[in-house]
Amino acid sequence: MNELTKLSAISPVDGRYRNTTEKLADYFSEAALIKYRVLVEIEYFIALCELPLPQLIGFDKKLYSSLRDIYKKFSEEDAQKIKDIEKVTNHDVKAVEYFIKEKFEALKLDSQKEFIHFGLTSQDINNTAIPYSVKDAMNECLLPVLDEVVNKLSALSEEWKDVSMLARTHGQPASPTRLGKEIFVFVARLQQQLSQLNAVPYGAKFGGATGNMNAHHVAYPQIDWLSFANGFVNKGLGLHRSYPTTQIEHYDNFAAFCDALKRINNIIIDLDRDIWTYVSMDYFKQKIKAGEIGSSAMPHKVNPIDFENSEGNLGIANAIFEHLSAKLPISRLQRDLTDSTVLRNVGVPLAHSLIAYKSLLKGLDKLILNKEAFEKDLENNWAVVAEALQTVLRREGYPKPYEALKELTRTNTHITKQSISAFIDTLKVGDDVKEELKKITPANYTGI
Repeated sequence: MNELTKLSAISPVDGRYRNTTEKLADYFSEAALIKYRVLVEIEYFIALCELPLPQLIGFDKKLYSSLRDIYKKFSEEDAQKIKDIEKVTNHDVKAVEYFIKEKFEALKLDSQKEFIHFGLTSQDINNTAIPYSVKDAMNECLLPVLDEVVNKLSALSEEWKDVSMLARTHGQPASPTRLGKEIFVFVARLQQQLSQLNAVPYGAKFGGATGNMNAHHVAYPQIDWLSFANGFVNKGLGLHRSYPTTQIEHYDNFAAFCDALKRINNIIIDLDRDIWTYVSMDYFKQKIKAGEIGSSAMPHKVNPIDFENSEGNLGIANAIFEHLSAKLPISRLQRDLTDSTVLRNVGVPLAHSLIAYKSLLKGLDKLILNKEAFEKDLENNWAVVAEALQTVLRREGYPKPYEALKELTRTNTHITKQSISAFIDTLKVGDDVKEELKKITPANYTGI
């Protein structure tokens, strides 16, 4: 796509962000969907030869390579040819069938061409081609970037493991923590959700017009078509055959897939907002690239736009994932057509997610730790050691320690190291306990 075409694109996925999402066109464009349909049709024919059907016994296996070249060498011209056929048939999958039959005729396979799409309905092709393309896109495009996100966060967590930080609960100063640990919280959350995502099968429907292999069984009742279908989908295509089904895939696993990605995206939105807040608190500076402008009016500004971009795109992605997971498992009786147009948009939330993940990585790479801000914040909030002091006093059997610290921290306008030390000196405890208490600071009271 040239720059002029990008400018006329309706969606930013294919316009402004085309350089980021371009690879996804190999899986979710109209041409890609057609290619995956051709792939399934060809592999199905080869599976019938391997069964073998009586009429396909003796099929020259040396031709398998030529047959697979039909989809391996699939071109834009081939896709356009199928679209031209569709103008006549007004049926997209039937157009694929006719296209392949023309290829068979060119290979002198006229007598075998009627076993293309044998006994199938269009959803046997769509409901295998689409999960196949989603699986490929995840493995080739999305999961590697998510792994990169987790690895980057893991590295930052290790790098910042000794950076003490004032925690904030309800927006108020709370018991101190460490920056590395707070980042690792997101690592652990993402790893757990990725594990659940990877456990979701790529469900596929393959069973004839209404899911019962009716046409297959009436033509060859002696063949175990159930075992054939399971083998073809599960082993041949590497998907998970849903059984039993109506005319279409029930999409329950696909809904789980969308929900798993939505949870991953929510975790990243949470991270985006936390980092954005830390930048606003001056905990982080951002690397400046020569020539870049933060604000058209305020020359001093360097905005956290990468985290904002990530958050915005994840919001769009999750809205579509929400619709996909809620709508697709619902179909009137044995099928209606509402899933068809919805499924054509499956690449959209994945594209927005990919944009967001890469924006997050870009933003993380710009961060410069402002250690002085962390230290200043801790030093200005000595009141947070009150929890530590009253807990040690509880251990020592001191009367009403919580109330004593409450009195100190709420009646003083500003608690400092000196006021804490003076308070400790008034306590009726041993000198060893006083020494222990005076060693506690906001910077070292960070737990495990």
